[in-house]
Amino acid sequence: MKIISWNVNGIRACLNKGFEDFIYSNDPDIVCIQETKANEDQVDLNLPEYKQYWNSAERKGYSGTLILSKKNIENINYGIGIDKHDKEGRVITAELENSYLVNVYVPNSGSDRKNPLSRLSYRTEEWDVDFLNYLKILSKNKPVIACGDFNVAHNEIDLANPKSNKGNAGFTDEERESFNRFMESGLCDVFREKDKHNTHYTWWSYMGNAYANNTGWRIDYFIASRSLLPLISNEKVLIKPPDDVGQRKSDHSPIKIEIE
Repeated sequence: MKIISWNVNGIRACLNKGFEDFIYSNDPDIVCIQETKANEDQVDLNLPEYKQYWNSAERKGYSGTLILSKKNIENINYGIGIDKHDKEGRVITAELENSYLVNVYVPNSGSDRKNPLSRLSYRTEEWDVDFLNYLKILSKNKPVIACGDFNVAHNEIDLANPKSNKGNAGFTDEERESFNRFMESGLCDVFREKDKHNTHYTWWSYMGNAYANNTGWRIDYFIASRSLLPLISNEKVLIKPPDDVGQRKSDHSPIKIEIE
């Protein structure tokens, strides 16, 4: 089974940059999409082979997740059962035959220039706590794969400029320690388990020629129950420098695993 995870930073904009061609050329079984910024009735996807499962935010043009699957998913769940989180459309869970697949778009700790960490306490003290508890409950029944934009670079190797970004959203001590708790719970970072030293990134700012210079961050992950790790092929970053800048369809790269 081939699974792709991708923060498209607005699916309508991504459609205009060749999203459908990318899906057809890579031929995944399941695609987990984050930050759709749209409702289903606003998007015309020409992907007849795929069933569509949408979870849009109450706020228009904000957040949102989507799963595309070649096979019908009989048991699909939207959100984690807590209204203050679920109104932003950040989680979809698909029950597969031998595991749960959780598509997640974790809240950013803040992008307001006047108050750049305005959501840090919500993110680390509320969202992360509740989402981890949700994964723990699932894992009592079946192993779990959670994929998506986790909005944190876990370790210094996961971003190009750790010293200058220390304390910024996505690289605060609080966020990194919070991500540690996911790893301590029995989940593992698939990419880092397979490759201890690689510095591939998954997000590049549109500012300052970050993509051309490869000054990126690895904030998109597949994390999985450790029991599944032997069944997962190496995680791959599908679009990255030195690919032509014109190939970029989002500020994030799609990432992929294959699982037996």
